[in-house]
Amino acid sequence: MNRRDALRKLAGGGAVALATGFVSTTALTAPAEAEPVRASKEAVGMLYDATRCVGCQSCVAACAEANNLKPDTRLTGLHQASLDLNHLTKNIIKLYKPTGASTWSYVKQQCMHCVDPACVAGCSFHALTKDPQTGIVAWDASKCSGCRYCQIVCPYSVPRFEWEGFNPKIVKCEMCRHRLAEGKEPACTSVCPTHAVIFGKREELLAEAKKRIAENPGKYFEDRVYGDKEGGGTQVLYLSAVPFENIALPELGGESVAQSSLKWQRKIYQYLAVPAVLYVSMVGVMRHNWKHHQEHLREEEEKTGLRPQL
Repeated sequence: MNRRDALRKLAGGGAVALATGFVSTTALTAPAEAEPVRASKEAVGMLYDATRCVGCQSCVAACAEANNLKPDTRLTGLHQASLDLNHLTKNIIKLYKPTGASTWSYVKQQCMHCVDPACVAGCSFHALTKDPQTGIVAWDASKCSGCRYCQIVCPYSVPRFEWEGFNPKIVKCEMCRHRLAEGKEPACTSVCPTHAVIFGKREELLAEAKKRIAENPGKYFEDRVYGDKEGGGTQVLYLSAVPFENIALPELGGESVAQSSLKWQRKIYQYLAVPAVLYVSMVGVMRHNWKHHQEHLREEEEKTGLRPQL
């Protein structure tokens, strides 16, 4: 069901039908404990090695150009200078350099394209979907209700809402899927001068990351790849010389947000399904009785010629 259909039902007095449809398709068919989602062998992604990044922001400019984003000049009034991801910025480079610290690091932020994305699981109208082959998480404007629930459930705070304009959008990296359809790679990976960020299949990128760790003992933090297991796994992987939480990558367990949090919603819906079904049944009985009552009134009118006082 899309936004237009939902609004049509609500406008036509079909709130009960809409609620019943939501419960029946979401709650009654959803398993209480779903199996962990695995990445497709064809899933694509990126590997960002923070130790190779020089902070040139070529990727930021290329991303804006490839996605027809207006320059975010609100900070300087002259050139692209975003402070964070926003409706004009799908990809950004930030600097971690605490006062007095000897260690520092750049970090590239964009959609992580989670293996089991919370934004997709939480979107009631399926405006956010995950391609079963590439694994890219994409947004469909025709189905979005603008509820911004995707912003709330994303553990990486990636989706951003466009506050300007008559028909606002949810803005996030879609891994330049329009370029991939043309046989090209994402704009950000195509221009990086130091190859700090590279594009490829997730399995190959993960193998490359582990190879770098093995060949460079002590270079990377905890000798692990962020996104391998965190939050159920992501298709954008990270290597860093500093703790991941210092570069805005949250500490997550091996279970995805969709598994750990949204499953409780499924259980709640399951419990709500029973009273919802009973309520709809009562409405059906009431409608049947009222129809029978009207037929009886018509029979009385035909017999007596008088209209009963109601």
